[in-house]
Amino acid sequence: MQMVIDAAAMEPAAAGADGDGSPRRGIAAAMPGPGRFNFFQRMMLRWRELHPYNPVHVLRIPAPLDAGRLREAIAAQLEAQCLTGLCVDARRWRFEFEGGPAQVELRVLDGAGAADAVLARCIEEELNRPFAAGVHENPFRFVAIDEHGAFRLALVYDHYVAGGEAIARWLTQLAGQLLGEVALPAPAQACGPGRYRQAVLRHPGWWLRALVGVPRMLAQSRRSCRMRSRGADDRRNGFRSLQLGAAQTRALQAAAGAWGVTLHELVTACLLKALSPVVPGRDERSRRNALAVASIMNMRRDLGPASRDGISPFLAAYRVVHRVPEGIGLRQLALEVHAQVQRVKRDHLYLQSLMGLALTVPLWPLLTPRQRDAFYPKHFPVQAGITTIDLDRLWAERGGAPSARIDYLRAVPTGPLCPLVLAVTRVRGELRLGLCFRTGVYSGKAVERLTRELQQCFDALPPQAES
Repeated sequence: MQMVIDAAAMEPAAAGADGDGSPRRGIAAAMPGPGRFNFFQRMMLRWRELHPYNPVHVLRIPAPLDAGRLREAIAAQLEAQCLTGLCVDARRWRFEFEGGPAQVELRVLDGAGAADAVLARCIEEELNRPFAAGVHENPFRFVAIDEHGAFRLALVYDHYVAGGEAIARWLTQLAGQLLGEVALPAPAQACGPGRYRQAVLRHPGWWLRALVGVPRMLAQSRRSCRMRSRGADDRRNGFRSLQLGAAQTRALQAAAGAWGVTLHELVTACLLKALSPVVPGRDERSRRNALAVASIMNMRRDLGPASRDGISPFLAAYRVVHRVPEGIGLRQLALEVHAQVQRVKRDHLYLQSLMGLALTVPLWPLLTPRQRDAFYPKHFPVQAGITTIDLDRLWAERGGAPSARIDYLRAVPTGPLCPLVLAVTRVRGELRLGLCFRTGVYSGKAVERLTRELQQCFDALPPQAES
């Protein structure tokens, strides 16, 4: 079953009013002023010209689905956070949320008895379905999958609008409202404050150290094997998922603690080890035989406290490069990953990714779509990317987790930079892994093997009893 719910078709409330005709509760009196797209947002807008760049966040709510009430709650949340009436001036790189009633696009699918399969198909479809670009844009759409007793809500958004942590906080607030646990939130800082220029002015020494390290970054690029597309115009995204229960997550955390590495670094080492037998054409004798994994990170803390609660994405990335020789143990690999990451953090080398992207800005209009596809794999080759969100930490910072046992899964699109992205989400002491891949680079068979290799890495860790 599939149903589309449009904002204008809902009764009894008129546009912008509750059922009694009074103004809708939660609309902020003062809308955010016009904003300028930051550097990474501009790159995302360029990338979506090649292929949709849509992350998908999925929230499972243990309550029966009421589509009308869900739509009203979504509208109330969007209006309360001043995220309606988006007006885009692409020529001057400006945007503004002008306000007004929310235009909620909501599909309802029947997932009874096959929710996982319905969800996987839904995520793949939404990853590859573009948003309508123009002066007035609606950058959010929703899909509810009815499990008859519970439901999953997928939020699909145009990535230039928001970062992943902001969306995770927003969906948590929506879940709390649906479960009757939280009130409407304060308006979001949709248009800022904060630009990358602030980080330059606040920390000029960081940028200088990053600039000095560029030759080393280029040398690493010459050692990394390049991924080649089987079809030059195949930009479609596929999706797979993997779930780790509490016992396996505790085993990962215990191993990370015993080895002196972070959980993110250990999962990165597992991803490198799993990629080693999967990446095609890797020859130990070749100069280009190293694997590279890019870690995508949130840069808001570098912009100052006033920027931490905004929704616009402020992202950067750094690479871990390793040959992953046959027979290397996971502990040794994790320690060597840790050593690289420590140097990145100490010298703030993630800023190099922004320098590299800046170099593409004047070249981008001169390149054909095929040349744009090949530019990053040639000059900044990576086999995969990894992004992590710890919902347990976000909830702790906001006063605690919802009492109901909600679940969470993310799918992050590949784009022209990474042909495969592993989105790791920690929720209630468990890990949810969403894996997006560019089908023109990785076949479905290769990704199935990759997920098996990942699972074997996790299974090899000694189990941990619940404390």
